Order: sequence, then C-alpha cells, then structure tokens
Amino acid sequence: MAKRHSGLSGLVVSLATSTFLAGTIAAAAHEAISPAISTPDKVETRIGTLDFKDGMPSKETIAKVYDNLDFMHAFEAFVNTFQGVSIHALHKGFLSIGVKDNDVLIFSELMDAKSLYLTANADTVYYMGMLDLSKGPIVLEVPPKALGAIDDYWFRWVIDIGLPGADRGEGGKYLILPPGYDGPLPDGFTIARARTSIVVWFARSFLENNDPKPVAETVRKFTKVYPYEAGGVGTPIADFLSGKAKLGKVTPPPPTVFHEGTGKVFSTIPPNDFSYYEMLNEVVQQEPAGSLDPELMGPVAAIGIIKGKPFAPDARMKKILTEALALANATSRTLFMAPRAADWFYYPGSGWVNQLFVSGYEFETPIPEITADGAKPFPPTGYRLLDSRTSFFYGVTGITPGMAMRVPGIGSQYLWTMVDANKDPFDGARTYKVTLPKDIPQANFWSFTLYDNMSRSMLDTPQRFPRAGSQSFPSPAAEAGADGTTTVYFGPTQPEGVKRGNWIQTMPGKGFIPMLRLYSPLEPFFTKEWRPSEVELVQ
Repeated sequence: MAKRHSGLSGLVVSLATSTFLAGTIAAAAHEAISPAISTPDKVETRIGTLDFKDGMPSKETIAKVYDNLDFMHAFEAFVNTFQGVSIHALHKGFLSIGVKDNDVLIFSELMDAKSLYLTANADTVYYMGMLDLSKGPIVLEVPPKALGAIDDYWFRWVIDIGLPGADRGEGGKYLILPPGYDGPLPDGFTIARARTSIVVWFARSFLENNDPKPVAETVRKFTKVYPYEAGGVGTPIADFLSGKAKLGKVTPPPPTVFHEGTGKVFSTIPPNDFSYYEMLNEVVQQEPAGSLDPELMGPVAAIGIIKGKPFAPDARMKKILTEALALANATSRTLFMAPRAADWFYYPGSGWVNQLFVSGYEFETPIPEITADGAKPFPPTGYRLLDSRTSFFYGVTGITPGMAMRVPGIGSQYLWTMVDANKDPFDGARTYKVTLPKDIPQANFWSFTLYDNMSRSMLDTPQRFPRAGSQSFPSPAAEAGADGTTTVYFGPTQPEGVKRGNWIQTMPGKGFIPMLRLYSPLEPFFTKEWRPSEVELVQ
C-alpha cells in the first residue's frame, strides 16, 4: 500500500508540475508577442476607426476595409491603365468619322482646333490609322520624309517609321506581326512584332516651302496599308525549293482608303466618368489575355473587368468605382498640370517641363547621353516612374524613343509650361509674352501651340490654328526683332505694334498651356546653352 500511495503521490506531483509549467509557458508566450506584430483593438485611419478584438476585425471594419480595397483597385485601374483607354478613345474617334481599321486619316491642310486630340500640332501634315492584326500580319508602306511610330493598344512603342525608323526617311515597307505569329517571314520588309491585335500608327511630314499640298500628295501616293500575303512578295523561289516556305500569290494590294481630317469635328479624348471603366472593359475583351503585364491587369481584374466575363458591377461597386475615378482623374490632372518632381523641369527654377529626359520613353531609365563616341545609355533603374507615366499619357498622344532622345538634327523636342514667370496659372483674359533668344536651335522649324486646360487639345479661338512659329502656313511666320530675338505674345487681342505672326489668341475665362516645339533640334538645346524665357505677364 505504501508503494501504491507513493506512486499516486508522484503522479499528482507530476501532473501539478505539468499544469504549472503549461500555464507558465502560455503566459510567457502571451507576453512574448511584441507590439510590433500586434494589431491594436482600435486603429485610427483615413477611412475612420477600425475595430479589432484580439486581432479579429468587426463586421463594420470588414465592410470599411473591403470598400477601401475596391476603391484602391479602381483608382489604380485609372492611373496605371489610362493609356489603353486613351488609344480606345482615339479608335472610337476615328470610327465616328468613318475611318475604318486599315484606312488612313490625313490632315491635308493641317489639324485645327475643331478636332479634339491630345496636344497635337498645327504645323505638320498628320496621317494615321489603326492596323487590325486579328486576321494576320499587315503591311504599312510609309512615304519618304515621314516622321512617326507605331504603338500597341496599351500605348507601348512597337517601332519607329520614317526618319527615325529603319527607312531613315527614304520610305519603306513595314510588316507588323500579330501576337503569337510564327509563320514565314519575307525578305525586303522591316519586321515588328506587336503584343496587341490592333495597333495605332501615326506620322507627320513637314511642309514644303510652307505649302502642305505637295506633302499631302506625296503621302497619298506612297502610303499603303494592306494584308500580307504569305509566300508572295518577299519570298524567294529558292526558299520554296528548299522547303523553307510555301509559295503564295503575287497580286497587287487593294487600294488604300484615305479620309480627309482637316476641319473635322470629332473627339479622341478619354472620358473621366463611369464610361471610362466600360471602355477599359472593351479593351480587355478585345485584346489577348496576356497583352498587358499581369501586375497592371491585377487591379483591373479585381474590379470585375476580366477577359471573357461580363462586367456587371452592382450598385455598391458602381458607387465605389465612380468615387475612385473622380479622385484618380483629379490626381492625374494634378500630376500633369502641377508637377511636383523637380527633375521634370528642364531648367532649374523654370516652369518649362519635359519629364521624358528623366524617365525615357518606357518611364524607367533616363534617355542616353550622346557623345563623340556615340550613345551612352544609363543603367536600368529597376523601377517604373508611375507618376511620370500617368502625367504624360493624361496630356499626350503617342510614345516613341524619337520623342525622348538627345540626337541633334533628328526627331522633335517639346517643352511645355502651365505657369507664368510668377508661377501663376495662365488667364485667357490677360496678355503674356515669351522671348526666344537668337539662333533658335532647330534645323527644320520651331513653333508655339496653345492648348485648352480642360481638353488638352488645341485652344479653340477665332484664329482656328492657335500657333505661331517660323513657318508662314497656316498663319504668318513670326518675325525676329533687330537683335535677333523673337517674342511671341499670348492674349485675347492682338497687342498694338505686334505683328500677326507673333501673336496667338486666347479666350477670356479659359486657361491654356503653351508648348514649344523644335523640329530637328540642335546641340544648344540639349546642352541648355540656349534657353527660352519664362512666359511673362504683360497686363
């Protein structure tokens, strides 16, 4: 009995000890949870107070958090994929005036303020269109002396054409391949692969002796758009005999359809109401599922826009989308109209902006330096400048390395400003002036164009073409003073003593954006030895 009693006593002591140790360990474990990894019972945030009980969110908190998460995804779907809707708005604008895919829209006597088009110019003959690759490759033949590019449906650069392209301004044939194309490739074409089933191409040509007519005739004569016939022109018989290719028909391409754009009233501006998301859904349904980076498509899918599925937000979600879009549009507009990044400004302390020198055309790496030994690319930064991309596409149509390079005598360069010398926004009821020092660094021509703050398109005034510059069409050329400098005035009425070619009309009650263009810019622009004045208030 003594032994049994002793055994029971030991068991009791053992159990007691185990219970004590378990309690001690549990208490120690509880005390070991650091505040750094704990969630307080109440969390104060921008969306209000969030309640948690031992880490578990309350029903009210769950609703707030998911509303906010959906809001964030909707916001991202605007600021990071706006460029796709911009292309779609451009596409719809073309269709609205009868320009079908694979047709060509040409502005034979230049574009004017009647066409709503993000920061287009009134100095060159524009021609452009959409290429539908859904049925196979398309050939684009470009005329001599073109300056342009092809971008995909998410506004990513595909290839340059014309002067900055492989034909170097001599005219040439470009074969654009659709996503996934693995068919035969012919000789005699510059070949580019697109990641979307529809691409946009755009080009402009300079006037000849201040006359657009011979330029438009050349464009119509040499520009062709037609489907590629595999095994036809560009396929040697030797390739057929060696089994490398099949033979196809050699037939004349169908005639290209041209549409006149000068004076046409139509809009290509993306919306900033709920229809934005409807248009974004149309883009997603139209293009291949892998046409956009999955990280960018993630927020789009999170708000219900998914390839092959209907977009049908309920009342709650539609309200969130509408609110998110309002803030996203306000943010995008502020980035464009009032940039805060100091390195977006081309000169220290200036109002003149062009962020592409910092971001490059892919919004990731600064554009290369040009030296006597050639181009010196910068190393990749490893990150995307998202604000720069949002700002740029909110105000500009098209992207190409030709817009972001330091090569003298090729392409074009741009500077724009939203504020005067006092850093105040422009008032269309007041008069301003800007002075260009002598020896303006351009090998072709220069110009100023004014844009409407709201539409980011040409400012619509009785002048029709809101521009001034070295060309004498479509308005008289600006004249330099005795000292070689050229002063241009912006105001509602032509200042006394100022020549017509040195004045661009503004509208009381409307803000505006001046943009300086240098076509075939020269070295002093890139070294910043030459610098325009700030835009000064006269009265």
